[in-house]
Amino acid sequence: MEQAAADAPGARSVPVCYRHPDRETGVRCTRCDRPICPECMVDASVGFQCPDCVRGGTPASGDTAPAPADNRPRTLAGGTLTRDPRLVTKVLIGLNLALFLVKLSLGDVFTNQLDLIGRAYAPHLTGIQGVAEGQWYRLLTSMFLHGGYVHILFNMLSLWWIGGPLEGALGRARYLTLYLVCGLAGGALTYLLAAPNQPSLGASGAIFGLFGATAVLMRRLKYEMRPVIVLLVVNLIITFGVPGIAWQAHIGGLVAGVVVGYAMIHAPRERRALIQYGACALVLLVVAVLTLVRTLQLT
Repeated sequence: MEQAAADAPGARSVPVCYRHPDRETGVRCTRCDRPICPECMVDASVGFQCPDCVRGGTPASGDTAPAPADNRPRTLAGGTLTRDPRLVTKVLIGLNLALFLVKLSLGDVFTNQLDLIGRAYAPHLTGIQGVAEGQWYRLLTSMFLHGGYVHILFNMLSLWWIGGPLEGALGRARYLTLYLVCGLAGGALTYLLAAPNQPSLGASGAIFGLFGATAVLMRRLKYEMRPVIVLLVVNLIITFGVPGIAWQAHIGGLVAGVVVGYAMIHAPRERRALIQYGACALVLLVVAVLTLVRTLQLT
């Protein structure tokens, strides 16, 4: 019944997606052979499968045995398909909120130990503090701290809206790797360019990286690009127009997100893991070099 319109005399010669009849497609599910559009394509070891076959575990060719691990359906980027495609996003939001509650309880003495600062005296702490003093962990911990209610509310809403769909497209491991790499890239550029006594904190660098990867994904799926471009432009205007925002973190995260996102989404299947994690390693190498250069400048 779902394909009757496509097969009727005088209908369009190109099949349409069985879930989105307004979208023509030349791709079919390798299990049920129904036509599927890019939004419905779930990457498998051979070809693509439709969401119904993935959810229902429809056996191929009458085979009732479970599919071997290497034949399990994969996401567009090659990740393992999971029942909860937003789990990592939920955990990240929970971690950010938990640390924000700790900050509210302990005050600045907690934040000053973990935020991103180049090299300076910090209130409530003894001695000179900062990444240049060997406290490289600040590049990571500062990603999970926020200064106030508006700061964390805006970032967590953005993470939920952007991160959830992206996690579903990449898979948990690749999504978490992307998030951390982009956050570190934003922190490294902030460390390099910002004043050494200027503290910085927030998940914005990682979230801007998710923006960049989302733009790459939407282009890959041939979706309308104007909404994400408008949203990105608005955020960049805010970045450079509102005082007190670490624009370096936003730009560093955005560039890293585009680079790593492109590698994850466009990597050929036969060399997928090598290219995807190789791109992450390359960005981390740049992060290490920038950090080392700035440390030599400050010491």
